[in-house]
Amino acid sequence: MECLVEEGYAVDSTESGDEGLWYVRNHVYDVALLDIMVPEVSGLEILKKLRSDGNSVPVIIISARDTVVQKIEGLEVGADDYLVKPFSLDEMLARVRVQIRRRNEKKSPLISVGDLVIDTATKTVQRAGRAIELTRKEYLLLECLAFRNGEVLSREDIARQVYQDYEGGTSNVVDVYIGYLRKKLHIDGLPNIIHTKRGHGYFLSEP
Repeated sequence: MECLVEEGYAVDSTESGDEGLWYVRNHVYDVALLDIMVPEVSGLEILKKLRSDGNSVPVIIISARDTVVQKIEGLEVGADDYLVKPFSLDEMLARVRVQIRRRNEKKSPLISVGDLVIDTATKTVQRAGRAIELTRKEYLLLECLAFRNGEVLSREDIARQVYQDYEGGTSNVVDVYIGYLRKKLHIDGLPNIIHTKRGHGYFLSEP
């Protein structure tokens, strides 16, 4: 899914049905692209399990099965869209944008945590009414924490979702950017809003 990365999306991908199901159950995504023919657990079974869990992530099925009956089956199981192989990358990107836009239209673009306000539509941040200028990676890190407000995220989880060049190991890139964020957000004596749970990771919450 290099085209998605090139468009600026944070992407997790796997060819394993079991692993794909684990990813979607344990992470928050704007949209999921689901191939019907994946090993271990079929795409339709994955979709059934997600919907039975109450998971409402928009799902675009990708399949070479192109009969009307097969499309109806996928949609009735809970898919939001159905993309038939072969397809153009531009069409796939357009369908992804549609699903993300539909999902975002259902909720406010503002995320508030105490006196911190993040506008996910304009990608701007305010703290105590004061605009905070962030770099792209700083913003992505803050948004990642904000979407999971109050939940402890490990360095590996954050790196995988925010920094596409992360390959595991002992990289301290997350620690470095947490430091940058804290310096910008904790200005003029404002209390700490990014917290560390030693040995586990970081989380965002009201002071």
